[in-house]
Amino acid sequence: MRFFWSFFWAILISCVISYVLASMAGNSFSMTSAFMLAIIITLGVYIMGEGVLKDEAEQ
Repeated sequence: MRFFWSFFWAILISCVISYVLASMAGNSFSMTSAFMLAIIITLGVYIMGEGVLKDEAEQ
């Protein structure tokens, strides 16, 4: 379930970021680039959560 919510929030955040940057540049909003950014954000969260940011007690 935590993977679903991570992806859900990554989609929302990446859509907002893509919309703001596209409107600042005068370009049209692209949902494809927003989803690609969401996948990158989600993979970064998974890598950091599962490998990099472990608690001392879990190791």
